[in-house]
Amino acid sequence: MIQMINIRDNSDLIEEAIQYFWRQWGTETNYHFYKDCIIQSCSTGSDLPRFYLAMEDGKIIGSYALLRSDLNSRQDLSPWFACLFVEPELRGRKIGDMLQAHAINETKTKGYLRLYLCTDLTEYYERTNWKYIGKGYSISDEETRIYEIQIMD
Repeated sequence: MIQMINIRDNSDLIEEAIQYFWRQWGTETNYHFYKDCIIQSCSTGSDLPRFYLAMEDGKIIGSYALLRSDLNSRQDLSPWFACLFVEPELRGRKIGDMLQAHAINETKTKGYLRLYLCTDLTEYYERTNWKYIGKGYSISDEETRIYEIQIMD
C-alpha cells in the first residue's frame, strides 16, 4: 500500500527526504538550498512550503512539494505544485495521479481555490484536468508552460 507522508510530521525522514529531493531536482551546487528549504518547512508557522513523499514498503517511490512560489516571473500566483517525481521503474501505476490528487486535497484543506504548476511537459497534466494558462519565464529567462487547476468543494 502506498502512503503519502508529510515530511513535517515525520522528522525521522528529513535527511532521507533532503537527499531524495536534491537527487531528483538539484545540482551539485544547490544541496544547501534544498536542505534549508525542507528543514525550514518543518518548523514554520506558515502553511507553505510543504514537502511530501510517497512510500511503499518503507521505500520512497515518489515526491511532490507545495510551494508559495515556483516561478519568479509569476509571483502573483500561489500556491504551486512542484517537484513531482515517480521512480522510473514504477511509472504506469498512476502514482503520479495519486500524488497530484493528494496535493489537490492538501491545497483544499489549506483553503486555497487554485493550484499552479510550471513544466515543459505537454499532454501529461492535461489528462488530469490541469488547464494551460500561458507562458512564464524562469530567472534564467527560460520559457515554461503554466498550468492551473481549480479546487472544487
